[in-house]
Formats: sequence, C-alpha cells, structure tokens
Amino acid sequence: MKPKSISNATNRRAFLKTSGLLISSSLIPGVSNSQTFPSSESSQIRTLGSGANQLKINKLGLGCMGMSYHRGRIPEKSVSIALIRKAYESGVNFFDTAEVYGPYTNETLVGEAIEPFRKDILVSTKFGFNIENNQMAGLNGRPEQIRKVAEESLKRLRTDVLDLFYQHRQDPNVPIEDVAGTVKDLIAEGKVKNFGLSEVSVETIRRAHAVQPVTAVQSEFHLMWHRVVENGVLATCEELGIGFVPYSPINRGFLSGMLNPQTKFFAENDNRAGLPRFQPDAMAANWPFIELLTDFGQQRGLTPTQVSLAWLMKQKPFIVPIPGTTKEAHLLENLAVADLQISDSDWKNFDESLSKLTVEGDRYTPTERNRVQN
Repeated sequence: MKPKSISNATNRRAFLKTSGLLISSSLIPGVSNSQTFPSSESSQIRTLGSGANQLKINKLGLGCMGMSYHRGRIPEKSVSIALIRKAYESGVNFFDTAEVYGPYTNETLVGEAIEPFRKDILVSTKFGFNIENNQMAGLNGRPEQIRKVAEESLKRLRTDVLDLFYQHRQDPNVPIEDVAGTVKDLIAEGKVKNFGLSEVSVETIRRAHAVQPVTAVQSEFHLMWHRVVENGVLATCEELGIGFVPYSPINRGFLSGMLNPQTKFFAENDNRAGLPRFQPDAMAANWPFIELLTDFGQQRGLTPTQVSLAWLMKQKPFIVPIPGTTKEAHLLENLAVADLQISDSDWKNFDESLSKLTVEGDRYTPTERNRVQN
C-alpha cells in the first residue's frame, strides 16, 4: 500500500508552531477533560529498578546517539551541546550514550555538555564490543574489557561514577555471571552505581540478576515491534523489579510520519539506508501505521510521534523511553507527552485498529540480528 500523499502526513513543524508544544496549555484545545489532560507532577517521575538498585527518572530520557552516529549529517558540536543543556533545563535528568557511538565521540560530546550539572543528572553508557580502526570489531564481554571500557568512559564523560552501565550486546563466549560479577566489583569500587543489560533473553536476565541486581533492561520496543512482550522479557522485568528502557521508541523516526518511500538517507552515517524496514517498498507497505497515528492524533491535537510515545508509556509504569533528536522543537514535542493522559477506552479503540496491521521488513540486517537475543 502506497502513501496517499506526502502532504497527508502530519506536519510536525507546523503543529509545534501553532500548538505551543502543549506544555503551556492547561488543556488541549477542543478536547474534553475525559480524553486528554495534563497529568500530575508526581506522575512524571518513573523508577528504573528497585530497592538499593533504583534510579528516579524525570519524564523521558534523552538518547544522544543520533547527535554523533547512525542518523545522518552530524550537527555542529555547539548545537548538540545546546540541545542537551536545553533538555536539562526542560526537566530531563537521564542521558543515554555508549562508547561505540562514534565510536567514542558521543561520550565525549555528552561529557562536555553535562559537566555543568553532572551532579544533578543520571548518565548511562555501555560496553560490549571490540573497537578497531574506529569500527566495531566483534563482541567482547571479558572482564578485563569491561574494566577498560569503564575507565575510558569515565574520562570521556568527565565523571567519577557511571550511574548505569549496560552490557550493550551479550558476548556468547563469556558467561553472563562473569559479566555481572565484574560490574558488581565495579559497583563495590564506586566506579559504577547500577547494572543494565540490552537486547537479552529472559534466561540471561535471570542469571545476571542472581549475581548483581539489574536496574534496567534496554531493548527496542514500539508499536511496530513488541517482541519483548511476546517473549516474556517485559513480564520478567516486572516480576523482578527491573526497569525497562525502550530505544528507538518511534522506530528510528518512521513513526514520526516524516519519513516516506522518497526519503534519501545520508548513507555515510545513517544505518537506516541498509535496514530492510527502511527500504522504499517496506515503508510504503507500513504506511497504514502512519495513517492510524495521524488520525488518532489529529482528534487530540497530537503528532504521530506523541501518540507513539504515549502508547509506549502507558504499557507499564516502569518504562522510560529515550527518544533521540538533534532538534530543539522535536525535543520539546517529545517531552510534552509526559503531561498527557488518554482514556482507556480511546486506547482500546486504538489497539483494536493497531492489531489489524502487519509490519513489512525486518528491523535489522542478518549480521546485526545475530547480536541480539530478542
């Protein structure tokens, strides 16, 4: 199925200009209180993890990867620093990066940007790869590599402790117990505060959690990809008191409605150019998702992005999405979702329509798919 027309996609920039970003309004114009209204201040706080291994997150987090890696032309450093600082001023206290983003350059950028308010925010980063000649060169979860990455990340992030240290992808040659034990030692040494996992199975989560309590699991999750529901990962997180951090919560930008079969990706630094789901035929076949989001959002003064994020956050209270962006207007658009509630009956109707849609195209290439357990 082909898009009806490019003009039928919601124009986010026009919406942002006319709506005041939904933040300053006490109600959404033209929508009754029973449908969409601001939430209380306390409801904007979400918790990753439990007990001594928990983090309190304001609103949503900010995924910083796209400022340096895999998302097209890289903005000027000063622009990205200003955006990260704007996020902090707007209430964001959770910033996500990784050594492999760049590689290294994203951690360096984030470290400079957060330095003035480092003690007031939380930063997460990741280990799990060899990096050779400025490229990923296979998985590496050996204890000595974990320690090496931790020391180097601390320096690039200009900090003395990592609030959340994820294993980015699991190394099948290293028992997860050894990984968890190494991070447990780093926590005891005061270099790391909390342990996280990314794209792992239920069995891996349980084995790791038995050695060192896991604060958060990070995996792809959005209304076009919900494998973590189907394979029990989300239910396991709920059972064990582990938070869940969806990356790519608007499907690498597709669910914004701003990408279409005519979109040309900057292939030198945009992995979407090679992903099956972002080929023109697949994007055309998946356009009914955009039509559903647009129709639902237009009735409530919301963009497709905001509907996508609101849908994700209503799934579980321990979910903290980390949408990424390089633009201030889109940052504020994302953050406005924390002030919204949509009635259960409206979501029921939305989910019924959603269940009738099918997704065309895999989310990863075969090589990348082999690195994930979901």
